[in-house]
Amino acid sequence: MFTLNCKGRLLVIEEPIIMGIINTTPDSFYAGSRLVEKDAVLKKAEQMINDGATLIDIGGQSTRPGSKHISADTERERVIPLIEAIHQRFPETFISIDSFYSLVVKDAVEAGACVVNDVSAGTIDADLIATVATLKVPYVLMHMQGDPQTMQQNPTYGNVVLDVFDFLNKKIKQLHEAGIHDIIIDPGFGFGKTIEHNFELLNALNFFRQLSRPILIGLSRKATVYKTLNIGVDEALNGSTVLHTVSLLKGASILRVHDVKEAKQAIQLVQALTKKREQD
Repeated sequence: MFTLNCKGRLLVIEEPIIMGIINTTPDSFYAGSRLVEKDAVLKKAEQMINDGATLIDIGGQSTRPGSKHISADTERERVIPLIEAIHQRFPETFISIDSFYSLVVKDAVEAGACVVNDVSAGTIDADLIATVATLKVPYVLMHMQGDPQTMQQNPTYGNVVLDVFDFLNKKIKQLHEAGIHDIIIDPGFGFGKTIEHNFELLNALNFFRQLSRPILIGLSRKATVYKTLNIGVDEALNGSTVLHTVSLLKGASILRVHDVKEAKQAIQLVQALTKKREQD
């Protein structure tokens, strides 16, 4: 069990939970997650909550391979009004802000977000870590080799599992020193990793439980699914559910997904299996 302090509210993870993805961007890799209008965002958030999402993750900047950074001001204009709207309509729902800009993160938390989901591990904005420490909200620490512009240009590792583990382990200590104690770890599937690297990480996911942190998995509809199966991203739901199930069996605590209902069903089935195994 993990307990995270979200601005005075406790997020208790006694069983795996779901983070639903809403992107306020015109260029995210999956068109089904792109939403801009407030009414559409609220409708999608409501559906995700009803389907079983504990967290709603709002992002205003695409971090797909080859994407280019937008300014903090542009990102802020995209996400802040929507975070305010979701928080007002669904005050009991936990909201995470998917951003690496300290200014966006600060405004997002003031608007109602209570978790920071940063793909950069604080490497893009030098003020981000200190800002998160001041805000005293949980932080998603993700591994990425390179940056979104270059990360898929021949990523290489000595041993991808050990390299990612060592990075996360060292960074956790740095975050502690900075004053951040509620930390979620994310191996960063697809961020500076080949498909083979991603499968190596997934196969060794249990190894990361040594870090004693909730493990967040972001595999939903990614290239590891659709390129392996030689299908389009729109056809990648079934494959995503398969990999989510494997992730759960190997210790995942949070599934970051586009399709909440199916992820929730995977959690329920894995829990039933685990309960039966424990009884036997």
